[in-house]
Amino acid sequence: MGDNRRRFELTGPGDMTTIVNVHDAKTHLSRLLERAHAGEEIVLAKAGKPYARLMPLAVPAPARRPGRLKGCIDTSRFFDPLPDEELRAWDESR
Repeated sequence: MGDNRRRFELTGPGDMTTIVNVHDAKTHLSRLLERAHAGEEIVLAKAGKPYARLMPLAVPAPARRPGRLKGCIDTSRFFDPLPDEELRAWDESR
């Protein structure tokens, strides 16, 4: 038969992108989800053309907590006046 569709194959974790046709993806969806969850990128193709990408969701960033570093950073010198030489350099650059 002249079927040139890529067949579904369970390859090792070294292949980070796998192309799977839609029919095979429907048959093996649970396995494909496990592989995507493990970090593999799977491209779903229809008639050999890429249609969609199955990949793991990004881990949400932790919520920011204002004041979390309070007392950890020494800001006593942060607002020291600039030396005269540096002030002149700024004035001359205008």
